[in-house]
Amino acid sequence: MNSIFFVLFLCVNFQVNAQNSIEDLLKQYNTHEIPYISVHELAMPKIQAIILDARELEEYNISHIENAVLVGYKNFNLEQTTKHLTDKKKTIVVYCSLGIRSENIAKKLKKVGYTNVYNLYGGIFEWKNKDFKVMDSEGHETENIHAFSETWSKWLLKGQKVYQ
Repeated sequence: MNSIFFVLFLCVNFQVNAQNSIEDLLKQYNTHEIPYISVHELAMPKIQAIILDARELEEYNISHIENAVLVGYKNFNLEQTTKHLTDKKKTIVVYCSLGIRSENIAKKLKKVGYTNVYNLYGGIFEWKNKDFKVMDSEGHETENIHAFSETWSKWLLKGQKVYQ
């Protein structure tokens, strides 16, 4: 029985590590039902978007995009989230570490009628890789980035990787 789990682990680990780029990773894991927005587009001053963080509290507390609202992933509550999103035409950008969990949350928003929902391409990792600032739980700029796991952190090229 242990050998079966070991083989499954090796297969999953190989698939993750076999990815050569964020683009390859997102092609494998995402359905692309939600359009991407680049970090450069989101950083433009004219973009008036609500930014939702689809990671967990411990990730958000270490690092998040300024003014992002934590909605979580494991315990995402669609009803609670939509109470605060009254304009279904408002631009909403959802992000996570790389853009996989955020696509799932964005699909839930789209399904209940939000029409202008985007997935941040490459997530907070790409945001930091392109030298945009991130904030800690006290609202201070930080170099620390929650790296999710050692396996996934290979796409985080800048900042200080933190694992918890």
